[in-house]
Amino acid sequence: MAASETNAEWSERDARLINAARKLAARHMVRDGDGFKLSKHDPADIGAFEDGEHPLIPDAAAGSRKEATKDLLAEGVRLLSRMQDMLYAQNRWSVLLVFQAMDAAGKDGVIKHVMSGVNPQGCEVHSFKQPSAEELDHDFMWRCTRLAPRRGMIGIFNRSYYEEVLVVRVHRGYLEGQQLPRELVTDGIWDERFKDIRSYERYMARNGTIVRKFFLNVSRDEQKKRFLERIDDPAKNWKFSAADVAERAHWDEYMDAYQDMIRNTAADHAPWSVVPADNKWYTRLVVAATIIAALASVDLHYPSLDEAGRAKLADARAQLMAE
Repeated sequence: MAASETNAEWSERDARLINAARKLAARHMVRDGDGFKLSKHDPADIGAFEDGEHPLIPDAAAGSRKEATKDLLAEGVRLLSRMQDMLYAQNRWSVLLVFQAMDAAGKDGVIKHVMSGVNPQGCEVHSFKQPSAEELDHDFMWRCTRLAPRRGMIGIFNRSYYEEVLVVRVHRGYLEGQQLPRELVTDGIWDERFKDIRSYERYMARNGTIVRKFFLNVSRDEQKKRFLERIDDPAKNWKFSAADVAERAHWDEYMDAYQDMIRNTAADHAPWSVVPADNKWYTRLVVAATIIAALASVDLHYPSLDEAGRAKLADARAQLMAE
């Protein structure tokens, strides 16, 4: 029986939301990468919302579904906030959320909107860009693993060690800059890195870290549209880099690399969510649902005091009342 079904902490309203979150999350989750084909996943998919139907908004008209889902996301953020509070207070589990995507897929926006209700004291966001000289002097996972979340915390990696089997694979010159001994750079290096990543994520899961990974699957046409918006809107100019356009020339290579990444690293204890990213409102819903479902899979609850602890509370109360 799932944890949320036995947890007396959940109201009927929350239990219903958790059930809906599980269904939505499962639609896009890959737990076994064997035979995975990225081409079978539509970046424009909006699931059950296609016909304006969903368990929590059954009467929403097709034309108003986007507005209706804003309320649904707000409900999800509310529940996620409560779950994070329990996670922090219980101090037994930690959560690692990994986000990977092509440029302009919406990683920053997803993190901003989905995690908007979470207490900043219980959440840490780390963005990984071009590695520093110090980072290059360490193993390829060091810069990320040293920032893994503590118990009670949610850790978010905006890009991650997966860059080492993505951009480094597409641009082989980056690998040469990592100062590895030449005899270790073989044709099997990507399989070796996949093996290292699988071992690390299994290790994390065995030590109480809930690992969930998100590939925001944006289409080439939608990426172009968003790039043009960044160029044409002065308020968004800062988001654009000419290098982003240059990377589009390697689109097919990146898609092959992402496909191979998911095939080799999807696992029951560390699944990938292949999230349609052409519609931002749906992307955010899927991510929120997946995090809620993950937290509901363990027995989250506020710590309870034993008899001695309750006696100390009673004594403290008596002292305060006597003042």
